[in-house]
Amino acid sequence: MIGIGLPFVFIGKDKAKSWGEPLLGFGLVFFGLGLLKDSVPDLKDLIKTDPGTAEAIRDIVTWMGGRGFASTLLYLVGGIILTLLVQSSSAAMAITITCALNGWLGDVSDPLLVFRNSAAIVLGENIGTTVTAWLASLGANVHAKRAARAHFTFNVIGVIWMLIVFVPFTAIAWNVAEALPEGMRSAKSDFQKSEIAFATAIFHSAFNLANICLLVAFVPQIARLVEWWVREKTPTAGENRLQYISQGLVDLGELNVAEAETATRRMNDLTSRMFDGFVHVLNQPGVDLSTEVAALKEMEDECDEMLHDITSYLIQCSSHEIGPGNAGRITSMLRVVSEHEEATDRIYRLVKIVQRKYEKGRDFTEDQHRELNAICTQVRAIPDMCSNSLSGITGEMFDNANQLEDRIDRLRKQHNKGAVRRMQSGADVPTEMLYTEINNHLEAVGNHALNIIQAAERSEETGMGARADA
Repeated sequence: MIGIGLPFVFIGKDKAKSWGEPLLGFGLVFFGLGLLKDSVPDLKDLIKTDPGTAEAIRDIVTWMGGRGFASTLLYLVGGIILTLLVQSSSAAMAITITCALNGWLGDVSDPLLVFRNSAAIVLGENIGTTVTAWLASLGANVHAKRAARAHFTFNVIGVIWMLIVFVPFTAIAWNVAEALPEGMRSAKSDFQKSEIAFATAIFHSAFNLANICLLVAFVPQIARLVEWWVREKTPTAGENRLQYISQGLVDLGELNVAEAETATRRMNDLTSRMFDGFVHVLNQPGVDLSTEVAALKEMEDECDEMLHDITSYLIQCSSHEIGPGNAGRITSMLRVVSEHEEATDRIYRLVKIVQRKYEKGRDFTEDQHRELNAICTQVRAIPDMCSNSLSGITGEMFDNANQLEDRIDRLRKQHNKGAVRRMQSGADVPTEMLYTEINNHLEAVGNHALNIIQAAERSEETGMGARADA
């Protein structure tokens, strides 16, 4: 895999390079595991080359036996320690079987007892192997920590219930090993020792399979336990944070851009909800909605934070090796999130205008409310298009957005002319000025929404050009 993948990484382009990188990565993983396994001391050679050390290890291992259930617990702890030392469950398993075959886990004349001692060590190895994931999660985000804790919790619960049914379960595993064909065993020269090693391997697989079947129904409960165990840090005021997307940027190419697109869609949803909140406040002219106004201010602040987070993430993405298609998508998203933030600023200004109207005791007529709701309906239709713009812009969508924006602009001019005529006829000038200001800001929100769709449309053209060049 390394030999095939390496040339593609250096000489390949686009898809060829994308195939070469995972091949090389998986090849290096298996190569590293092989080096680790080869570096673990071989007990068979140790017995021949260093009998003194081998004798000391045997004394410790045999001391653990002959103590009933306490021996099971001692061997379990020994399995945990062994896996922590060698950092490889497969290498620990090989050491366990070697100890069993050399009679260190009990008298081979009682093979079932030796098998149960080795099975107890296997249970400890299942807990010890979770430490690797735990170490990998250090310094990672909260979701990585939760995944590591879930791995640990899953295996610990499995070991606990297995200790309760340890005797009958090991008896079943032993009988299954005896019933399977003799040709499946290794070390045919010594059938009894081969039976112990084979039964240990059967127990290992059967335990993990049974644990999955039993605990898979309790995954939601385990997830809630882990979420309580590892809680999300509450950000302090003024603290820069990437709460919407990954804090640790890994060079994953397409996946990085896809994650940024997901965060951008959340920003679009926030803009839409904020606009709906404004319409609600507008249509309740005689009600004190200070609480709703404060909530909309929090949404506007949240949008500012999202702009900072997503922009920082996209800049980090652009510093990695990316293709021309991804470069166009990143440029488009930088424009999109900026337009969203400006749109939410406009929406909050609209909210403040309506609040000022309420505080001054100024009222719009039914016709004015109807006209404002008409333009609000047109403006609200464009963000719905924006939610799909990152997935691709069709010619029909682009034309519809331009038609909506033209309609909004015509309505704004029509409404403002009406306000001028009413002021000339003696209407309340401050009220008409507020009405005109709302119309102008609504048209500006529509412009920002149209800019988002235009940015996505240009990204689509860039991507098509990049694919044509490829």
